[in-house]
Amino acid sequence: MRKLSASIREGAMAYLKRQYKVLIIFFIAMFVILSIMASFGMLTWFVPVAFVVGGFFSGLSGYVGMSIATRANARTANACQTGLNKGLRIAFSAGSVMGFTVVGLGLLYISVWYLLLKVVFGMDEGAITSAMLTFGMGASAMALFARVGGGIYTKAADVGADLVGKVEAGIPEDDPRNPAVIADNVGDNVGDVAGMGADLYESYVGSIISACALGYTAFAGSATVSAPAAVTFPLLLAAVGIICSMICTFLVKTGESTAQTELLKALSRGTNTSAILIAILAIPMVYFVFGSGNLGIYGAIVSGLLAGVLIGHFTEYYTSDTYKPTQNLAAESQTGAATIIIGGIGLGMMSTMAPVIIIGICIMCAFGFTGGFADANMGLYGIALAAVGMLSTLGITLATDAYGPIADNAGGIAEMAGLDPEVRERTDALDSLGNTTAATGKGFAIGSAALTALALIASYVQQVQLVGGPDIQLDLQVMNPAVLVGIFVGACLPFVFAALTMNSVGRAAQSIVIEVRRQFKEIAGIMEYKADPDYATCVEKCTSSSLHEMILPSVLAIVTPIVVGLILGYNGVIGMLTGSTATGFLLAIFMSNSGGAWDNAKKHIEAGNFGGKGSECHKAAVVGDTVGDPFKDTSGPSINILIKLLSMVSIVFAALIVNFHIF
Repeated sequence: MRKLSASIREGAMAYLKRQYKVLIIFFIAMFVILSIMASFGMLTWFVPVAFVVGGFFSGLSGYVGMSIATRANARTANACQTGLNKGLRIAFSAGSVMGFTVVGLGLLYISVWYLLLKVVFGMDEGAITSAMLTFGMGASAMALFARVGGGIYTKAADVGADLVGKVEAGIPEDDPRNPAVIADNVGDNVGDVAGMGADLYESYVGSIISACALGYTAFAGSATVSAPAAVTFPLLLAAVGIICSMICTFLVKTGESTAQTELLKALSRGTNTSAILIAILAIPMVYFVFGSGNLGIYGAIVSGLLAGVLIGHFTEYYTSDTYKPTQNLAAESQTGAATIIIGGIGLGMMSTMAPVIIIGICIMCAFGFTGGFADANMGLYGIALAAVGMLSTLGITLATDAYGPIADNAGGIAEMAGLDPEVRERTDALDSLGNTTAATGKGFAIGSAALTALALIASYVQQVQLVGGPDIQLDLQVMNPAVLVGIFVGACLPFVFAALTMNSVGRAAQSIVIEVRRQFKEIAGIMEYKADPDYATCVEKCTSSSLHEMILPSVLAIVTPIVVGLILGYNGVIGMLTGSTATGFLLAIFMSNSGGAWDNAKKHIEAGNFGGKGSECHKAAVVGDTVGDPFKDTSGPSINILIKLLSMVSIVFAALIVNFHIF
């Protein structure tokens, strides 16, 4: 087990080192561009530095999480020899390291910059929030590269291993005879751990920064509430959320039953209690900071908390095999791969309705509770605080998400090390739970991204007005051609981005399929355990392909808002941001939930339903799961970074767009 864990860790670290070498070139180039803009007075000189530091912290959060995850996988497999609860506790504790690293680094980054600008440079809150709005781009850029690159790696390896190993050769999942098995386990870490860590670090920082900026605008002229109090309140709320999440990690425990309902209760107990504690503690916080006249702010925070819990519940309903949608999807495998693919697409489309309704109600409640219908600035602050409220439980929510890949790796190690079937049964139960919590975590991330993106759009409007002064004429009517064209361009972007990432996975997977077939054919004795496969070649092919394929989608996200702005102007950019947020939110949920349901439909069959492992139904489900892999682990989760990065880039380049545009 130690040897296998070390191989996985070495492969994961080798990938990250090569990825960071590529990204250093990108960050140097962007530092030069931002420095040139600063020299012309379009940005403050803090922005180029903050861009690099933000990217570093985002990458560091993923690196630390992955470093712990690749050490906890063998420990989890070993613990499952003793009992299910011990395995759950180790995997969840390792996931907690990831969760609290992300929120700790995020809060540290914002707090240090705030104190630096306030105390050392003597800037007021208006100048501080205006400067800090531009500080999130580095984290967003790093998150997108990490998520896209890691997603391509993990799914290329997964698809190659499944199609040739399970479908063609008929060997079990994570069988040591499969040449792609180590690459598959490495991919779980670089995609689902390092990528997710960078992703949610960026969400966390973006939501807090936008809330701080909108807080200053809402209370700048208030006689009862000071602007500094409104600016620092999101930081206070985030800090309380971290403490509540830490306390509630000790509530996650289970018995020895492998039933998914019992395991889901164990994790839900921790996340739901954390949300309840924050809801209780937010009452005195709002009262002492804003006074009795602004208690509606509490309603906005609770709206965000409830929205996060409800989105998680509906995601669980559509993706867990304890509920009818995924059970019915598994039943469709009885008529072949085509019907299970059709059913999964329909399930994903249907699953978008509930989150849209929830986010819509959350926005209206947050806007209304804070008096937005009388003062729009107050309403926008309420929406931003709803996003912070939703992400205030991120410490424990991300722990439940990061736990999944650790359990998946533990199952692979148990299979490759030849542990007792009882151990594999326990790791399979934890892995199946991990699939559901991963889907729930993605739903949570996408929902928070929608709220954060709305707050960032509002912040972009303010940045344009600040840069342009009284000469700015915002015309956001739908019939304004620039806005209308911007909406269409923005609506198209998530689809183009998803297509690029899906095709990237397809091309990378093809190389793995060909390599695995070659090894089965040319290396005599693999199937009889007389010869070892060449694991290193598959790892190298996945690494090279993912680093090459991640560049175009990521650059597209950075370049598009600048090009749209230079052609259509700031009104067109607002249209683009609106269109991309609307379609990106829907497409991300659809892809994530379809993929999660296909995965758990396969697990449902592997548990002994519809003929069990090796049956025709199982083969059909494996094909469905293979289609769903890039849906749920590459394209879907990357889109929520896309919609925020578009806003971040627009904010940073606002001065350029205001001064230079055609229409």
